[in-house]
Order: sequence, then structure tokens, then C-alpha cells
Amino acid sequence: MGEITVRNLADLRVSVYEGQTVLAALQAQGIDWMHACGARGRCTSCRMIVLQGMENTAPPTPAEERFRSNGRLKPNERLTCQTQLTGPVTCQVPEQTKLPHMTYSG
Repeated sequence: MGEITVRNLADLRVSVYEGQTVLAALQAQGIDWMHACGARGRCTSCRMIVLQGMENTAPPTPAEERFRSNGRLKPNERLTCQTQLTGPVTCQVPEQTKLPHMTYSG
């Protein structure tokens, strides 16, 4: 089991269970997070910027590798719909995918 801390959502902390994606864990807690393709790994709208704990993420999926190879996913970014955790991770929502009805901190 891991835990995701979202720095620019008032340091929100959510447990991520084994086999669960970060996006599924956030949704289970009622947290709204951009995911334009319906969590299928077909876009990058659900990406997160990993600030700490990249070593506590499962290996990138083929979808993430494809986006990384064509420059749409930076080395410090992961797709929340694809990423599973093995330990604590701290991230933030990128400016481009912030939802207008959510309140984000600095």
C-alpha cells in the first residue's frame, strides 16, 4: 500500500491500496481529478508531477512510455490512471490540468 500527498491541494493525503491506481484512490475519496479519456491511458490530462517518491511508483506502463517517447510526458510526470504505488509519493497537479471548480494552493 502507498499514500499519495497532493501538495497543491492543501497537502491532501490519500491511501492507495495494492492494485489500485492513484486516480481510482482519489475518486474513491470523492476528489475530482481531470481525466478526459475516461482513465484509459489514451491522453495525458490526468498526469501528476511527482515531487518526491518516484521510486515508490510501479514501472511506467506502455501508454506512459509511448507518451514519454513522443514528448507528451516529462520524466517527473506520471499518469494517475496508470500509476500504482508501493510507498509514499508527493505530487502536484500541473497548471494545465487544474479544474476550475477546485481550490489549489500555491
